[in-house]
Amino acid sequence: MYYTDMDVVHRFENDFALYADNFADWAEQAQGNAQFAVWTSLAENGIGANLQHYNPLIDDEVKEAFGIPDSWKLRAQMDFGSIEAPAGEKEFMSDEDRFKVLK
Repeated sequence: MYYTDMDVVHRFENDFALYADNFADWAEQAQGNAQFAVWTSLAENGIGANLQHYNPLIDDEVKEAFGIPDSWKLRAQMDFGSIEAPAGEKEFMSDEDRFKVLK
C-alpha cells in the first residue's frame, strides 16, 4: 500500500510558504516515482504486479484493520506475486494523439 503522510505535506506547506501550493503536487509526483520504481524492480526480478486505486472506497476499512494513522492518505495498492500468464493485449492511443510536439 502506498500512503502519503499529509502531516508532512502540511508541515512543508507551513515551513516553506513560498512553495506551499506545490507540495500536494510534489507528493503525488513522489508517489508515482515510488510506485514505478517498485513495479520496475519487481518486473526485473520476474515478479508480476498490479497497481490498484480503490481509494477512497476501502480507506476506512484498511485504516481500521491495520491501525493506519489518520494523517496517512491512501493513494494506491500494489498486488504482487508469481506471473501465472502473460498480460493480455492492450490498445493504446496513437502517439500523434497522445503527444504534442511544440516547436
